[in-house]
Amino acid sequence: MKIITLFLTLYLALNIVSAQNDPQAIKILDRFSAKATGAPSVSMKFLLTTTDQLEDTEDTIEGSVILSKNSYKLDLPDNIIWYNGETSWSYLPAEQEVTITSPDKNDDSFQTRPSSIFTMYKEGYKCRLIEEKADLYVIDLYPVDIKNELIRVRLSISKPSLDLKSFEYKRRDGITIDISIREYNLEVNPGPHTFVFSPELHKGVEVIDMR
Repeated sequence: MKIITLFLTLYLALNIVSAQNDPQAIKILDRFSAKATGAPSVSMKFLLTTTDQLEDTEDTIEGSVILSKNSYKLDLPDNIIWYNGETSWSYLPAEQEVTITSPDKNDDSFQTRPSSIFTMYKEGYKCRLIEEKADLYVIDLYPVDIKNELIRVRLSISKPSLDLKSFEYKRRDGITIDISIREYNLEVNPGPHTFVFSPELHKGVEVIDMR
């Protein structure tokens, strides 16, 4: 009986690992990543919904982001973030203050490094094609590190265009962040100052330098 149980456990474990390293999912993600990272930029308008299961709350806001390589500008109702690949400026319009930091480049969260959504599957995650519809792929990413704050990242990618339709971060603390894409554009050529805070456009703002 113990031998049978052992073989059954090994069989299930191997099937789980195999499913998480789905070659079909990797093939789709490679094409999706190449298209997005090969574009001059990725511009998205989205709805961001944060659900807290422990507090039984849900909050939805509108936002937009433009990404180019590791640089980006993220616009949210109460916060605008510029990041040029080295330095981040976080501007709070209501408080009239901007905080300057040098973010952790290993942080793959949406608000710290939104471009990671196109490449995070390549390292530290196992992938599985959950569902394929006539017009959509649904792919889950599972962190290899069991201490990761994320339980799962879910990507919905349109067929055949390979545009990102939505992505979802499910965290261990009971919080789920879902980003539903309303507009997706790979043709914008950002100017040189797109990803840098401009003091001349925000006169009188208090500057807090945390670098």
